[in-house]
Parts: sequence; structure tokens; C-alpha cells
Amino acid sequence: MGGARSAATDRRARASVATVFALNGFLAAMWVAHIPVVTEHTGISHDALGGMLLLLGGSAFVGMQLCGPIIDRWGSRPTTIAAAVLLSLVILAPVSADGAGTLAIALVGFGFANGALDVSMNAQAVAVERNYGRPIMSSFHGFFSVGGLVGSGVVALTLWRDVPVLVTVSVAGGVGLIAIACAARGLLPAGLREPVTSTTQSSSEGSEAPRRATSRRWWVGIDRRRLVLLAAVAFALMLAEGTAYDWSALHIVETFGSPESVGAIAFGAFSAAMTVARFGIDPVAAALGPIAVVRCGALIGIVGMTLAVLAPTAWVAIVGWTVFGIGLAGLIPQIFTAAGNLTTESSGRSISLVVGCGYLGMLAGPAVVGFISNRSTLAVGLVVAIGALVFAAAAAGVVRPGDAGPAHEQRTVPRGRDTLER
Repeated sequence: MGGARSAATDRRARASVATVFALNGFLAAMWVAHIPVVTEHTGISHDALGGMLLLLGGSAFVGMQLCGPIIDRWGSRPTTIAAAVLLSLVILAPVSADGAGTLAIALVGFGFANGALDVSMNAQAVAVERNYGRPIMSSFHGFFSVGGLVGSGVVALTLWRDVPVLVTVSVAGGVGLIAIACAARGLLPAGLREPVTSTTQSSSEGSEAPRRATSRRWWVGIDRRRLVLLAAVAFALMLAEGTAYDWSALHIVETFGSPESVGAIAFGAFSAAMTVARFGIDPVAAALGPIAVVRCGALIGIVGMTLAVLAPTAWVAIVGWTVFGIGLAGLIPQIFTAAGNLTTESSGRSISLVVGCGYLGMLAGPAVVGFISNRSTLAVGLVVAIGALVFAAAAAGVVRPGDAGPAHEQRTVPRGRDTLER
């Protein structure tokens, strides 16, 4: 009976974390898809908007770093709930702004909440995956992508039907509050828990108190070189991903003289390919291991970007962007899982550092590509993404299971006697 209850708890936790990921993608899309409307309403220039987006990114990074110690102190469940509630409330602020000053303040709040939720929900995901005993992280990121697609579709539909923006976003915020209220009970109270082994089985079962880092120097006992390498790989991978978000459509339009509608297909194909592939990566990771997923995925991404850069026609380039999305789909989830399993006592800070560096890569990628393309061509600028994936493929061994690894790597108890009795 105890095993059945534990299995049911884990299934409920998985559904709850998937809900939070989808909610985050949905609310983020509410802002991104409304950027043209907000820009027109506030009257800010493109240069000012660029500065606002950097401000948003900076506040998100701060939120990520502040959230790590809180997770280690009190667990990822309360931080996930608080961040999701805050994001559901502050989503109204950017679309309510009436000038540059109020928009800047609004984006600081929105970025902070989004960064905090990004770290805390990934910490929850690592905990749930650890209890499942098999890879499920990619599916969580798949739900984030689904939420983003749904949010973008809702915005497109409501703008087409002339629904007031404040009404749309207010309803979205209400949906967010309802969703987190429903998901809250299923989140793991313990946040990141000790892996189940023959020596910890009896003491860990039933424990709901979050583990607290006992040292102010939280990095003591962590393989710091591996942590730095994980952060560097996250930076490289999200730099590559960022090039697709900002440059895929423009690449098709500028290189081949295609209409903007065809350019939009490139980004849509990339996003759809990544979303679908994320739901198929976990079985591959279970069968081949995370190192193979990162190495093979990076190589597939390299093939895709090379095809896009060298394509003779727009439609061949779109195929390249699609392959690029398939390759990138499962890479970041492996990095975040490895970061969360470096240690059981300071996992929140490990995740916040790696997620934060990945986020910086997402911000830096479009800027680096733009800098290079202004001095040569956009195709040459996109080669930066190929270089980033070459580095990720070479460093794929960094995601190897560690001493504090997930349950499916750490358990020494026979399956029939496992506390989860799966």
C-alpha cells in the first residue's frame, strides 16, 4: 500500500510540475506576442525596446540567483508557488504601461518573477525525475513549449477578434492563478530529496523536510569544474537556441527574398519540431544515456544549421531550421538534470547558476549574430550557432551521472524491494 501511495504521489507531482511548465510558457507568450502592441501603445523606439529587453533579462537573472538559496533553505515547492502567483499577477503590468518609465518598471517585475519560476520549477522537475527513476525532464520542457504555442495562438486569435489586450491578459493571469492553485497540492513538499539507496531508504521514506545547506560556502563538496562546464554548455546551447528565435524568419526573408509569411514558417517549423521532439527524447535518454543524447543532438543540430546556411532555396533552408529544432530539443533538459544532481544539499544554487548562464546565452546569441552579420552576412553570423554546438558535442561528457545523481543511477535496492515498488 505504501508503494502504491508513493507511486500515486509521484504521478500527481509529475502532472503538477508539467502544469507549471505549461503555465510558464503560456504567460511568457502573453508578453512576447503582445510586444508589437505594447511598443505602439507606449511609443518607444526600437532602440529603447532593445534596452527594455536587456533590463528584463537582467532582472530575470537576478531572480534566478536569489531563488537558488531560497530553494536550498525552504525547498522548491513554496518558491514555485510564490513565483507562479507573482508571474500571474505581474503579467498585467507590461501591457498596462503607458510610457517608457512604467514599462521599464513593469519589465523588471515580470523578468524577476519569470526568472524565479524558471529555476524553481526546474528544481521541482529534477526532484520528480529523481523519484521516478527514469528520464522525464524533456517532457516537462515539452509542456513549456506547448504552453508557449497555446499562448501565442490565444493572442493571435484575440487580436484578430479585436478583444482588448487588458481583457486577454487579465483572463490569462486568472487562468494562471487557478492553474497554480490546482497544481500546488501535487508539488513535492521536500523539493530536492536524497536519492533512494540501500542506506537511505528507511530514513528518507516519508520525510518532507527540505534539505538545508549547512555551509555558507555552498560550493564546498561540489565538483566546481564540472559545475562551471555545465554552465558553459548551457550558455552555448541557449545561445544557439536564441539564434533561431530572433534570426530564423529574417534569414529566410533576407537571404532568399521571400515574403515575411514564408519567413514565419521557418520559425514555426523550428518551434514545432522542438516541441514534438521533446516528448520523444526521454525514452531515448533512458535507453542510450544523457551523454549520447547531448552529443547526438548537437550533431543533428549542426547538420540542420549547416543545411540552413548553405541551402540553395528558402524551402531547403526551412528544412534545415526544422532539423536544427529536432537536434536542440533534448539538450538543455539533460544539462539542467545534471546540474540538479551535482549535490543534494545545494541543488537550488547549482540549478540557478546553470539556468542563469543559459539565459545569458539566450540573450547574447542574437546580439553576437547581429554583430557578425553587420560586418559580413547573416549566413556567416549563423555559423556562431554551429560553433556553440561543436563545443556542446565535445563537452557532452559533463552530463554523466554523478555521485549525487538521480534515482535511476543511484539506486542499489533490488527493483522489487524499492520503496516506490515500481
